[in-house]
Amino acid sequence: MSGHPVASLKDLIRKFQNGGLSDDEFVASFETALAQDPTTPSQAARVVIEENTRFPFPPAVYAEVMRRIERRGATQYDGANDATRLAGTETGSMYAASPEPGTVPQTPATKGVGDTLNGRFVLEECLGVGGMGTVYKALDLRKLEASDRRPYIAIKVLNLQFSGHPKSLMALQREARKAQTLAHRNIVTVYDFDRDGPVVFLTMEYLSGSSLNHVLKAPGFAGMPMARAMPIIQGMGNALAYAHERGFVHCDFKPANVFLTANGEIKVIDFGIARGFLPPADESDRTVFDPGSLGGMTPAYASPEMFEHREPDPRDDIYALACVTYELLSGKHPYQRLSANQAREAGLKPAPLPQLGRTQWKTLREALSLDRETRTPTVARFLQGMSAVPAAPARRAEPLMAGGVLVALAGVAALGYYAWQSQRDAEAPAEEVRAAAPVTAGKPAPEPPAAPTPAPAAVPTPAPAPAMPAPAPPAELSMAEVGKLLAAVPCSLLAAARQDQTLHVRGYLAESVGAARLREQLGGLPGARALREVVVDAQPLAADKCEVAAMIAPYWSGHRQGATASSLQLRGKGTQLTEGSPMVLDLRTPGQDSYVYVDYFAADGKVAHMVPSQRVPAHQAPPAHHATIGDSGDWIVSPPFGNELVVLLTTPAPLFASRRAEVESRQEYLRALEKPLAQMARTYGRDRISADLVQISTRAR
Repeated sequence: MSGHPVASLKDLIRKFQNGGLSDDEFVASFETALAQDPTTPSQAARVVIEENTRFPFPPAVYAEVMRRIERRGATQYDGANDATRLAGTETGSMYAASPEPGTVPQTPATKGVGDTLNGRFVLEECLGVGGMGTVYKALDLRKLEASDRRPYIAIKVLNLQFSGHPKSLMALQREARKAQTLAHRNIVTVYDFDRDGPVVFLTMEYLSGSSLNHVLKAPGFAGMPMARAMPIIQGMGNALAYAHERGFVHCDFKPANVFLTANGEIKVIDFGIARGFLPPADESDRTVFDPGSLGGMTPAYASPEMFEHREPDPRDDIYALACVTYELLSGKHPYQRLSANQAREAGLKPAPLPQLGRTQWKTLREALSLDRETRTPTVARFLQGMSAVPAAPARRAEPLMAGGVLVALAGVAALGYYAWQSQRDAEAPAEEVRAAAPVTAGKPAPEPPAAPTPAPAAVPTPAPAPAMPAPAPPAELSMAEVGKLLAAVPCSLLAAARQDQTLHVRGYLAESVGAARLREQLGGLPGARALREVVVDAQPLAADKCEVAAMIAPYWSGHRQGATASSLQLRGKGTQLTEGSPMVLDLRTPGQDSYVYVDYFAADGKVAHMVPSQRVPAHQAPPAHHATIGDSGDWIVSPPFGNELVVLLTTPAPLFASRRAEVESRQEYLRALEKPLAQMARTYGRDRISADLVQISTRAR
C-alpha cells in the first residue's frame, strides 16, 4: 500500500463501506495494513472511530477490527483472573482492578496521565482499567482556583472499543443518569459526563482505599471473621437493595466492583451496564438503547440465567453477592471459580462454612442456588438471614438474656413511668389490696378471730359504727396537660418526661420566657404539687430564631421515638466553636428511605446549604442511616460570629426540583420551604417528615 498511512486506512474503510470488500476480506486487509504501515494503535483507532461514527460498521466487524488494534498495541497479557476488565494492577487507590481472561491490555489512549480534558481536568494517575474504560485520578482546576479543600475527582475515560461505538455517548449519558438516580452512601457518586473531541468520559467522586478484590487476593487470605465481614456484607447488600428498589440490576457485581474506602465506607462501583428490570415510570423514560449490549459479565460471579441471556432480575445480583460473601468468609469461591453453568453441569454444591449458624448457612446456601426460582428473592431477606446471631450455649443464654431484659426495662421505666403508676392499683396482687383495706372509724379494721364464738341468743349484737369515707386520692399530674402547656410556649421546642417525682423538660426555650417562668407555669397545673422537682434543661432561643423553630416544630424529633425520629449532633464537647475550628456533625435518618437536607443558618441571616451541595451532591439515604458531615474539614468556623443553627430535615420525596444556590437569605429559603413541606405533610402524613437542630455559638479566636 502506498501514500500516507492514515489516508490508506481511510481508503480501505471507505472501500469496504461502499461494498468493495466482504467482511472477511476487509478484516484481512485491515490486518495487513496495520502490519505494513507505521500507524500507531492510537492513530488507527481514531480513524476507525471517526469512520464508524460517520457510517457505522456491522457490529461484529467493528468489534473484530478494534480487537486487532488493541492486540497490536498489547505489551503483556495475563489470563489468570476475572473477566470483563483489561490488564491493570492493584493499587491503593480507587477502582484498581485485576487482569481478566479473554481480554487484552488497552491500547495507549488518546488521552493519558499528564493530559488535560476540556482544559479543566488534569489526569494525574491511572487508578485502574475496566471493561468500559480507564479510571484516572484528576485535578479539577476550577476547584483548585476556588480553593476547594478537595479538588480531586475520578474520571472514567472510555476505552477505544467502547468510545468508538456510534451510541457510546448515549451509553455514557445513560450511565450518568442511572448513577445519579442511585444516590446512596454505598454507591459511588457520579457527577456528569462529557467529551473532549473523540474522548468520552465520566466524572465521579474520588475515593482513597482499595478494592475488595485486593483484599481477597492478598497472600495467605483464608477468610474473614463474621464480625469483620458483616459490615462489608451489609454495605454491599444495601447498595444492591437500593438499586433494586429503583428498578436496576447491577449485572456485573464482583469483588473488583466493591471499594473499601480509607475511612471504612463500602462503595459499589461500575453501574455502567446496570439494566432495568422494571418498566419506566412513563414513556418519556423509554430508550431504544440497551447498555447491556455493550457490557459484559464475569463468569465466576454471573448467574446461570445470565449465560442463558434471560431478562435481568434482582436474583442475578443476589447470586453474585452470595458468591462474594462466601469468598469473603472462607477465602474460596463456592464453586471453585467455575462459571455457574459449568458448576450446574458438574453437579457441584458449596461446602458448608463451620463458622456460620444454621440460619446463616441456610440463607447463604439458598442465595447460591443455581436455579433462579429457588434462590433468595430479595437482598433484604439475605441480609436478615446473614445477620442472625448463632444460638449460644445453654449455660450462657440466661445471663445474656437477663442483661438484655434489664436494659430494656430500664428504658421502659424512664419513658413510661406515668402509665405504669396509673395501672399499679388495678394490677396489684390480692394480698396488696387487703393490706390497703379501708379503715373503720378512723382505725385499722380488726382482724377477724380465727374461730368466732357465737353470741348468746338473748344478747343482741351491737350495730357497727358507720365507716368513715376514704380520703380522695391526690390529683395526678396529666402529661397530656404538660404537653399542651409546652406547645403553647412561643418560639420554643420543648418535650417533657416524668421519672418518679421529677419532671424533666428539655429542648429549646424562648429567651423571653426563661426557665424560672416556665417552672412557675408548670407548677400551676393540677397534680403538680405531687412533684418533688421540675427540671428545665433547655437552651435559650433568641427571637431571631423563632421563624426557624416555627418551621420545624410540627416535625421536631424531640416529640418522637423510634422509626419516625431523626437526630443531629455536634461532634465534640460543648456547642462553643472558635474561629478556624472544624464543624463536624453526626446525623441519623428515620426508619424509612428519605431525602436529607442539612442547612446552616448563619448569624448574618444567610443560609448555607450543606446537604445537598456541591461538596455533598447525593442526599438520598436508606432507613436509619448514620452519616458524618465535615469530618474532612469541609466546614470551618469563620465570620460572622454569634448564635447560629444547623437544621436537619428529612422528607419522603425531594423538596425541590433542582439543587438550590449554595447560599441564600433565610427569609427566601423559609418561604421556599413553606409550600412543599405543607404539601408533603398532606400527601404522605406529618410523621413521614422529621427534623432536628443543633444550636452553636461561634466566636473569634
